Amino acid sequence: MTIFNYFLISYLLGSLMAGYFVVRLLGRKDIRVEGSGNVGARNAGRVHGRASFVLTFLGDALKGAIVIFIGEYFKLSPELLLGGLGFAILGHVKPITLKFKGGMGISTFIGGMLAFEPLTAFVIIFGFLLLYPFLKSFTFAGLGSFVLIPLSFYFFGIQLFVILITGFLVMVIIFIHREDIYERLDKRGGK
Repeated sequence: MTIFNYFLISYLLGSLMAGYFVVRLLGRKDIRVEGSGNVGARNAGRVHGRASFVLTFLGDALKGAIVIFIGEYFKLSPELLLGGLGFAILGHVKPITLKFKGGMGISTFIGGMLAFEPLTAFVIIFGFLLLYPFLKSFTFAGLGSFVLIPLSFYFFGIQLFVILITGFLVMVIIFIHREDIYERLDKRGGK
């Protein structure tokens, strides 16, 4: 498999939006015009309940994991695997299937990172539990826990270039959430 084909497949997989299909099938609604209009798990849960949240999260996480598994099957380097995950996240955020209006990329990122390095699950959980009592925000604690992933990779003995790519993906996820971050900071400042 060529690198171009791998990245293209990764983007197209990322463009398959679980939230759109889940809410369409279970609730007979178009998630793009419901709630916040976002097709990610949080809005799916808001629009059609907990089951839609869980199914959308799992579906979107599976995209990230599948991209990693495809790359591993073709024995691609860790750098290319993370590149594929980056394209899957891009597909999720800017899906060609929904006129480039997608989700925020967290579920796809988590699924891909867990497939890439399963110990990431403990890092995310530990980071979240450590940060939430201080930050009192699921968003801030979740994003903060992602920052610990590249740091943990250093202690796992993972190559520096892979750590840098992982750090870049984390920064991309935080950048995608910048409006949500500013909004929450404004609310805190107004209290």
